[in-house]
Amino acid sequence: AAEPLYQEALAMRQALLGDRHPDVATSLNNLAALYRSQGRYEAAEPLYQEALAMRQALLGEAHPAVATSLNNLAALYRSQGRYEAAEPLYLQALQIDIAALGEDHPDTAIDVVNLAVLYTVLERFAEAEPLYLQAIHVFDQRLGESHPNTQTVYNNFVGFLRRVIESGQTDRLSDHPTTQALLQQLQQS
Repeated sequence: AAEPLYQEALAMRQALLGDRHPDVATSLNNLAALYRSQGRYEAAEPLYQEALAMRQALLGEAHPAVATSLNNLAALYRSQGRYEAAEPLYLQALQIDIAALGEDHPDTAIDVVNLAVLYTVLERFAEAEPLYLQAIHVFDQRLGESHPNTQTVYNNFVGFLRRVIESGQTDRLSDHPTTQALLQQLQQS
């Protein structure tokens, strides 16, 4: 008498779990990214949340794909000006990738840049600067000076320094040689 119930439960699980696959989470993320790029934040958020929950369930809390989903959701929140919601997600993604990939992995450096960008928006310049420098170092060492990712983060750092100069807060920056050399170049131009 219990067999039909078990068969029904199995059929239901197959129907549900067939749709719950890491590739489905990637597709949810991609659609959410499209919506985010279109400014359709309300449509993007539940897709990012579903992809995150799916990856956590299927891959575990400490998987790099979970970090990617956390970064994506945090970026959405940053786009919406929901900075307090974004920061803990960026920090969690960074911790996952440090543990899974190491501090000198390019994906970890992307997490570092994401956090630096948030801190720049919040004018937390003293916190953003070492993050940019760390990411530049990782990309330079792992991918080379001419790699597009290295160049992008370097250009982001220059933009960051311009913003610090414009805000009159260069005194918040360190005496790191890279920072000081670029500041000098930017202030002379």
